[in-house]
Amino acid sequence: MAAILLIEDDPLVRRGLQLALSRHGHDVRTADTGEHGLAEFASSTPDIVVLDLMLPGIDGFEVCRRIRNAGEVPVIMLTARGDDFDVVSGLAAGADDYVVKPAQPTVLDARIRAVLRRSAGASDGVRAHGELRIDTTALTVSVRGEPVPLTATELRLLLTLSRAPGRVFSRTQLLQEVWEHDYLGDSRLVDNCVQRMRAKIESDPASPVYVQTVRGFGYRFGPV
Repeated sequence: MAAILLIEDDPLVRRGLQLALSRHGHDVRTADTGEHGLAEFASSTPDIVVLDLMLPGIDGFEVCRRIRNAGEVPVIMLTARGDDFDVVSGLAAGADDYVVKPAQPTVLDARIRAVLRRSAGASDGVRAHGELRIDTTALTVSVRGEPVPLTATELRLLLTLSRAPGRVFSRTQLLQEVWEHDYLGDSRLVDNCVQRMRAKIESDPASPVYVQTVRGFGYRFGPV
């Protein structure tokens, strides 16, 4: 069971998803505006936030940015369209995944459970790569001795890439292993997560040392 904060302004959608997710065993709190959602987030400790993008007042993009600045609680965004602008903007704001409305409760529940599983990694000790250290037991990352706060999705992606330095992972492989997606055509999730992760672990994200792009194929880790 997960403690979910659902931020959705449509009362019918909000109530329907709350009931459906509760039937799947989750504890669901709700909010109807961005302001209310941020207040609920500050006063509770949700495991995950399900966030509508089109909110009155503070919109979902800004809510997502503020939640991400506050910590590593994962965010799944709800978007009324599958448009590139909404999806890419939401992912750039820090969302871990997205579901296009109308959201099927079984699909949303599966995405929630998949996102929450991402915090689990292999327990094989510390991986040291140049100035980067990845503790796969404590699930912590540091650069030059300074801790780096990664989201669960960013951490799972880094663990997946770093377990086989030099190996090229296609976006399709990463979608399957990190996001557990059935729809394998959505490379935006991978690309945006890589960009956010590089901003945290690379000295120069424009010239990455650790997570390298293999043009036309995907990504590889190092070697460093």
